[in-house]
Amino acid sequence: MTQYDPNQPPPVERIVVSEPVYTETVVVQRESNTGWWIAGGLAVVALIAIFFLLSNGGRDDQTEIELAQARADALAAQAQADQAVLQSQINGAQQSVDIARSEAARAQADAIRAAAEARTEMARASQPVIIQAPAPQPAPSPDVATVTTTSPQP
Repeated sequence: MTQYDPNQPPPVERIVVSEPVYTETVVVQRESNTGWWIAGGLAVVALIAIFFLLSNGGRDDQTEIELAQARADALAAQAQADQAVLQSQINGAQQSVDIARSEAARAQADAIRAAAEARTEMARASQPVIIQAPAPQPAPSPDVATVTTTSPQP
């Protein structure tokens, strides 16, 4: 046994821990996309063939006639709608003209009234001004009797 010396640092015990190391290996294999390109090309060809068959097959003369009639009906309906829109625009323009005429007539009536008022004011301004002053009374003479309309006052 060793003796304890307070001046000496305590002995250090070392603990060694070891962990296992795992190694992972990833292997990537590249595949060719050629198979997908071939499958996509075949799908496009199949879709084009289906659209071709649907667009050209199964039509007869009756279907063509009905299709032409439907197109004619659609054009007639469009023409009627266009005519209704045009008539609506014409009616709106006519109403605008009527409103403008009404406002012009009102403005003309206001102008006539203002002219009449101006003539009236000019006539008032041109009337002669009459200033009335009482006529001077002659001095009373002693031998003339004065007649008044008032009664004598005591």
